[in-house]
Amino acid sequence: MKKKYYNDAFIGNNNITASFSRYGELLRLYYPLPDYRQYSDFFHIGVKINDSNIVYLHNDINNKYNQYYTENTNILNTEIENGYFNLHILQTDCVMINKDVILKKYVFKNNNTIDLNLNFIAYSKVVSSFNNMAGGLMIDDSLIQYSHNFTCAIFSNQKVLSHQLNECERNITSGTLYDKDYIGMSPESAVSYDLGTLKPGQSKEFSLIVYMKYDEKNMNNIENEIIELKKLNVNKEITKIKNFWKKFLERHNKLNLKNNGSEYMNKLINIYKRTILYMPLLINEKTGGVAASLEVDEERDKCGRYAYCWPRDAVMIYRGIDNLDFLDYSKKLYQIFLKNTQSKNGMWEQRFYTDGRLAPCWGYQIDETAIVVWGLYKRFKIEEKLKNKKNITFLKTNLRMVEKACDFLEKYINNLLGKEEKEDLVRIQMEKEYHYKERDEIYKHPSYDLWEMNEGVHLYSLSAIYGAFKAMIEIYNELSETFANNRLKQDDIILNKAKYEGLMYDIKNYIMTNLYDKQKKVLVRNTNDRLTDISIIGAIVPFEVFEPTEKVVKNTVEQINMTLRTYLGGYLRYQNDSYIGGTCPWIISTGWMGLYYKKIGDRKAYNECLKFIVNSATPLGLLAEQADIDQNERWVIGLGWSHAIFINLLCN
Repeated sequence: MKKKYYNDAFIGNNNITASFSRYGELLRLYYPLPDYRQYSDFFHIGVKINDSNIVYLHNDINNKYNQYYTENTNILNTEIENGYFNLHILQTDCVMINKDVILKKYVFKNNNTIDLNLNFIAYSKVVSSFNNMAGGLMIDDSLIQYSHNFTCAIFSNQKVLSHQLNECERNITSGTLYDKDYIGMSPESAVSYDLGTLKPGQSKEFSLIVYMKYDEKNMNNIENEIIELKKLNVNKEITKIKNFWKKFLERHNKLNLKNNGSEYMNKLINIYKRTILYMPLLINEKTGGVAASLEVDEERDKCGRYAYCWPRDAVMIYRGIDNLDFLDYSKKLYQIFLKNTQSKNGMWEQRFYTDGRLAPCWGYQIDETAIVVWGLYKRFKIEEKLKNKKNITFLKTNLRMVEKACDFLEKYINNLLGKEEKEDLVRIQMEKEYHYKERDEIYKHPSYDLWEMNEGVHLYSLSAIYGAFKAMIEIYNELSETFANNRLKQDDIILNKAKYEGLMYDIKNYIMTNLYDKQKKVLVRNTNDRLTDISIIGAIVPFEVFEPTEKVVKNTVEQINMTLRTYLGGYLRYQNDSYIGGTCPWIISTGWMGLYYKKIGDRKAYNECLKFIVNSATPLGLLAEQADIDQNERWVIGLGWSHAIFINLLCN
């Protein structure tokens, strides 16, 4: 698979999420989940003009590009102007709402003074491996690419001019296809269509349909389905898609931002609308699980991959977008995804697929378990604000889940504070020699920080646990009346509330003893080093271990500004960061500082943080994980948490 680190645009429905380059090239095609399975190795569209070789729409030296979404929709348009042939192409890509079909519509206009004869070529390679080998098949003027239970059908309502199922790379450059075979073992195949002659000034439409099918039995029915899909009126279907997304945007436009007509507000509102339209493309509609982003690095040569659901990231994403009434999705996150993925010991592992299956991991992060408890109560409060009533049933339904989580967190804190009995010396020696970790007692071992870079005891993680215990007390307060006739539960609640209050006191005391630099009078990120880290702000926002007016907080913020703030106003993650060079400001880091300044009422500093985020967005309104200092290059475009923290900044 070729390297393709930058997704510039996204389209999709509940089952399909597809990404494109800024040149209109289809990069990734995820189906039937937003994080599994990635079907497309490459999907290239080209035209043979008169006697030319193939002119790729996404890659030709004579092409100029302009890309934009149809306003308030997930319909992507890429304008391509080929200067050599004076041929203008408008490519429109979108996904049907109730069918797993990508519509690719093309409008060709001849701006030349000579006739242009056009052959349209689609050249596709699907992901194939020895465990899931793919092949090609021609049926009724349709190219079928298939593997063990996935089928991709590529067709038009026009007759195929020619096709090639084997060794396409041998002659694809010529733009001429020829093959006698109707079936082949190659994962890459191509089809061409004769679009006829375009006179000067004349335009012509052509549509290509890509139909995805997941079938646990076989693909016997696909021929009949293709026959029906060939009858589609593509323009009518695009209108239906446009109307759906406009209604979706209207339904979730809870902030009703006012546009004063300035360039800045145009950009800000563009990001706001794109957030609403983009986020459902990352969400598993059945479970509420949400991918951190669409994948950017399948071969892991830059990172550990992104197309998974981290419990922490999911909670933080919904913490933002629930303000836009994504409550139906987040309800499923807690009642389906998180309930089904919680371990017997009460914790959550590092990351999962959005359907709840365990994904590849390399350790555990104690803050993820804590944030679920904290997030549950925050969601309850957001729903109360939006619906103007308390959903006590939501808290009661999830009570046992968060109680189990708090039991695990309690064990972690007691072990950290040395409140448990000393372990057997023989067992400790065995663990040192064999690196054995009993899973039920994983709390006795170091946790990774939220950046997944360092094992140890971390200020952010302890702050998240503090926030979890505080949230648990509030949950008990909300539920106390529902247990009025249950004396045993009432007593249990009273004891637990007192216990968690004591643990909160212990956590803050531990922080001031072990995570406080007495010389500089600032908070530090962990017990192993004294580096400044933006996650220290988590102790103030959102977990409220400290009040923002405390002297230690003011000193720490000053230290952060001296070490992590860049000259354009964006913030780095932490000192000596080496990930992707380590010199790029993060949207999350900058948003975090913006939330702090918002909390203390410093509008000037808040606006500077928000301005950096707005200016870091792509022309299509997408936010990345990080942008370089000059905001010209971005890593992981379309990061869910970045979009969520942007929404948090805008909310009251």
